[in-house]
Amino acid sequence: MSRKTLWTLAGVLILTGGCASVQVQAPKDPIKMDISMRLDVYQHVVKDIDDIESIVSGGAGKSVAWLSELVVTTAYAEDGLPQAAMDAAYRRRDRKAQLDAYLSQGALSEGSDAYVAVRGGDAAARSLAEAENADRRVIYEAIAAKNGSSVADVQRVYAERLQR
Repeated sequence: MSRKTLWTLAGVLILTGGCASVQVQAPKDPIKMDISMRLDVYQHVVKDIDDIESIVSGGAGKSVAWLSELVVTTAYAEDGLPQAAMDAAYRRRDRKAQLDAYLSQGALSEGSDAYVAVRGGDAAARSLAEAENADRRVIYEAIAAKNGSSVADVQRVYAERLQR
């Protein structure tokens, strides 16, 4: 064999043998995702929101709550919201009439972020909004922690509930 043929053969072997081929194929079955957990979390968040709002609107008072807590707390302590969130709900209930008055006057409004927004008004309206928003923050954080979701998700669901 000549030297030229040898170099040509070596070049062909290097070029063809040194290259790897990669095949990219889509899976034959469609990709499946399990979203049932997210729906389950959403349902629990809505239930917790409804429970809090029933306290705020006067549906469940402390006089009834303490009796049920005596019987049920030991068995289901992990299912309830922390005491700080419950206390915040009762404080919200206590200021509901005053808050509704400012809302109807237009001095305060419900924001899309589920907090009370000040639209003018006096120092009392601002103070009321600050206290309300602080209690709402405690509640949102407790619901988020309990259900393993973000505070932003809880606020979004809560805002929808408050708008209704």
